[in-house]
Amino acid sequence: MKKQEGNVLLQAVNIHKSYGAKENPIPVLSRVNLEITPGEMLAIVGASGSGKTTLLQILGCLDIPDKGGLWFDGQGLTELSDKRLAAHRNKNIGFIFQFHYLLPEFSALENVMMPGRIAGLARKKLQEDAHQLLKQVGLGHRVSHRSGELSGGEQQRVALARALIMRPALLLADEPTGNLDSASGQHIFELLTTLCQTRSMSLAMVTHNMQLAQAMDRCLTLKDGRLE
Repeated sequence: MKKQEGNVLLQAVNIHKSYGAKENPIPVLSRVNLEITPGEMLAIVGASGSGKTTLLQILGCLDIPDKGGLWFDGQGLTELSDKRLAAHRNKNIGFIFQFHYLLPEFSALENVMMPGRIAGLARKKLQEDAHQLLKQVGLGHRVSHRSGELSGGEQQRVALARALIMRPALLLADEPTGNLDSASGQHIFELLTTLCQTRSMSLAMVTHNMQLAQAMDRCLTLKDGRLE
């Protein structure tokens, strides 16, 4: 496998992944190759069960490939220890999922602050940044509300702010509009687009929404374990 030099933020080379027993594995990804450049908005589409979420989890170092290489800004990731991978995820990658996964006992502000608290950042500055992010996503008036007091679209906007609190270079989104009505989904997508442009942040989004996928810089299809 060969690492690409130049203007590449994330590179995956010859990624393989299977599940099940070793004597009878079920292949999910086979010879996947992918490059994401700084500031690029990439959509990944494909049939249900095609491995899109598995690929996103590998790109975000939430799962490890059986075979292949992964580089982020020139640094090899597949040989890093669990501790260093966790630090890489927290610092460099933001995650948004179909389900917001907010902590119900905390306010919107406290949920947004959580990654920074884990990283040990100064509370005052962190609180100011979280408040500003909630304003950016249109929730400056909802900072003290808990998740159960927010609508589905508002909860997803809190999750988006939480994903951005560490100013990641890459945002990974797994069906972020899947549980929302069309108006809320369009709002989330517009927020993502604006934030990527203003922050020079890359986005890789798994989606079944072809209208959103075609509005991205690039759209790839995962089929039979490979990207096309």
